Amino acid sequence: DHGNFDAVINLAARAGVRDSVMDPWIYYETNVSGTLNLLEGSRRNGIARFVQASTSSLYGNNKVPFTEDDPTDRPLSPYAASKKAAEALCHSYHYLYGVKMTIFRFFTVYGPAGRPDLSIFRFIRWIVEGQPVQLYGDGHQSRDFTYVDDVARGLTQSLNIDREYEVINLGSEKPHSLMEVIAEIGSISGRQPILEFLPPQVADVPATWADITKAEEILDWRPETDMSTGLRRTIEWYMANREIARNVAI
Repeated sequence: DHGNFDAVINLAARAGVRDSVMDPWIYYETNVSGTLNLLEGSRRNGIARFVQASTSSLYGNNKVPFTEDDPTDRPLSPYAASKKAAEALCHSYHYLYGVKMTIFRFFTVYGPAGRPDLSIFRFIRWIVEGQPVQLYGDGHQSRDFTYVDDVARGLTQSLNIDREYEVINLGSEKPHSLMEVIAEIGSISGRQPILEFLPPQVADVPATWADITKAEEILDWRPETDMSTGLRRTIEWYMANREIARNVAI
């Protein structure tokens, strides 16, 4: 026993749809075996509550907006499949050992110090540095971008609810096309984006869009940061850390 804890929040994961197609093994090891390690550790130490980070990628090509009871049994990428397996393990540990479980399906989380492989970071860097913005497809695919502070607030609020097992979407509820995001970054940064169109990626979906009714009802949660504000904060972070951020491998 390494101490008394009220809950475990598992945010650790190997993320990214396209990279998972290239190296599915590391995604399985991290996202499935890693989650199992934490679940076992929680069980052995008598931790009663577990919060698991999952993903909107599970919904695949379902109708939009996505609701938590939509089917998720046809993942389009190894990444989505690995997160589905992690969710299944969470349910097993809830059923077998009574661990109170909250699973959050995040929708394209972005913000300062965000993942360098994610589109927002790439777009900002390419536009600020005057490099071509690489777009797979026509750029009209849309994503439900969610600011990191809103996600953090949802996570902390979940620790105050007394529920046995819940799956909850956390999203902005206001999808934006990639072209809209690129134009907004260009406007905020005062730079003209240079577009480079590439063939569509087979594992990408045309749209994500969160139905957040459940988050509102259970957590009293709604996103508070609009896209323009979130992008401005993220660009400000990039400019303040430009010497490092411009050289990060993407």
